[in-house]
Amino acid sequence: MVDFGGWDMPVQYSGILDEHHAVRRAVGLFDVSHMGEIEIQGPQAFELVNLIATSAVAKLVDGQAQYAGLLYSHGGFVDDILIYRVNPQHYFLCVNASNQDKDYEHIAAQNRFDCTVENAGPRYSQLAIQGPKAAATLQKLTATELAPIKYYRSRDGEVDGVPARMARTGYTGEDCFEVFFAPAESERLWNKIMQAGAEFGIKPCGLGARNTLRLEAGMALYGHEINAEITPIEAGLERNCDMTKEFIGKRICVRQLAEGVTRKLMGFEMTGRGIGRDGYEVNVDGTPAGWVTSGGPSPTLGKNIGLCYLPTAAAQLGRTIQVIVRGQPVDAMTVATPFYKRAR
Repeated sequence: MVDFGGWDMPVQYSGILDEHHAVRRAVGLFDVSHMGEIEIQGPQAFELVNLIATSAVAKLVDGQAQYAGLLYSHGGFVDDILIYRVNPQHYFLCVNASNQDKDYEHIAAQNRFDCTVENAGPRYSQLAIQGPKAAATLQKLTATELAPIKYYRSRDGEVDGVPARMARTGYTGEDCFEVFFAPAESERLWNKIMQAGAEFGIKPCGLGARNTLRLEAGMALYGHEINAEITPIEAGLERNCDMTKEFIGKRICVRQLAEGVTRKLMGFEMTGRGIGRDGYEVNVDGTPAGWVTSGGPSPTLGKNIGLCYLPTAAAQLGRTIQVIVRGQPVDAMTVATPFYKRAR
């Protein structure tokens, strides 16, 4: 157990490798109740969400979700979030645990519309069922038909009699259901899900496997790939920016798309003997040029992989770079991401 933004969180239960492989091959269960939730409701809820989020909020239909950036006016990230449209006057945001109060204050400060903004985290627990057997596990506990729920869609129903929002979203690159419900039911539903997944070999999973899984899937982590000084264009997230509308930070994104950026996020594989860890210096042609944002062994691929920022001129696929490991340059090569993509 470790302190994680003020929460006691498990790094591992049976071991990071064991948990990682369980999610890739069958199913794992994560307690991510520390994540924040913000609810925006009212006649002009859309107008507020559309202003604060980079994504094409107007394209959302009831029960659909989008990944979006929440930006400062200078283009850096307040946070990266998931937006769920419950109905045209009700939006449900899932935000990063350490950012939830900051996110709420940022959103509330923009609320010049006819709507209410609630920092609703204390009203929700969240359990994430991840892996090829996620749907089969959860289906045992709900009358809601899960098969018709597409990726990045959600449906409200009951899980073992508990009112819940079941969202086919996740952070591992596998099939997934994230379940939101009242905290008083947390322990009971955890146990019920573990029982339901027993035939598939379900494993409880901690922060360690969550990190190795999301890195293989090439998913950004706030405080690593993105922060207040990094823009969506630098992070390769321009696809999540709807440039046909106005949003906070758009001016900077438009300028960077037109003029270019000085650095870009790239994937890499170590070709020399060594592991490129978070924060390690990256050299290009023997000169310090960037840094590793996330890095480590890939249990699925059997390689040492990572993400790093490089000068734009060097951010090309197949480029040889050096990661400084214990003071020594070790060769690596830039590669496309995601490193791992499941067969659908």
